Amino acid sequence: MKKTLFNIFVIFFITVFCSLGTWQLYRLQWKLDLIDQINTGLKSEPVKYSKLIKKNYQRVSVEGKFKFNKQIYLYSLNETGKPGFDVITPLMTNSNEHVLVNRGWIDKNYKDLKSINVIKKNEIVGIFREIPKPNMFKPKNDIFKNVWFSLNQNDLKRFTGINFRNYVIFLEGKKTNLPTPKVITANLTNNHLKYALTWYSVALSILIYFLYFRKKQ
Repeated sequence: MKKTLFNIFVIFFITVFCSLGTWQLYRLQWKLDLIDQINTGLKSEPVKYSKLIKKNYQRVSVEGKFKFNKQIYLYSLNETGKPGFDVITPLMTNSNEHVLVNRGWIDKNYKDLKSINVIKKNEIVGIFREIPKPNMFKPKNDIFKNVWFSLNQNDLKRFTGINFRNYVIFLEGKKTNLPTPKVITANLTNNHLKYALTWYSVALSILIYFLYFRKKQ
């Protein structure tokens, strides 16, 4: 009985570690596809924004008027890990469509200051990007204080009164320092192959020890 339970125990963990390794291989392919998608998008020529655009990381150009009274402050860390906010501003295009624009990052002390809303041009160029799904550990948005942790569609509707597509345009090429435009690159961390080999190695080690002790007995 003990021997049977031990065999089941070993087989179970070998299966688990092999599954984890396989899952990391799927994640590896997903990451490679994403990197290729970003590289292609960053090299693309800007196209005029419209509701027909669905290509992630496509460079777009759009003309319109910002609605600063509906501006959203999304909690974010800058490149050095300093906490602050991404300034998300609704834009009404010249064709009367609404789109969210990530104008860049600011320090917490600049929240709600009018000086961050000085924009001379009506035309912007940016990266068209799908809003990612928030993970379960994200805090809830504080709409009353206008402190956000995710761009939840229901909260967006409640706060702005507008139905937005599940995309944001990340502003690029702006010369002013506030807000500081987000830098989008394809230099993403990609350790999935390393993790896959680690899990497969653990599974193989357990199998080798199992066969060794079984033969010894």
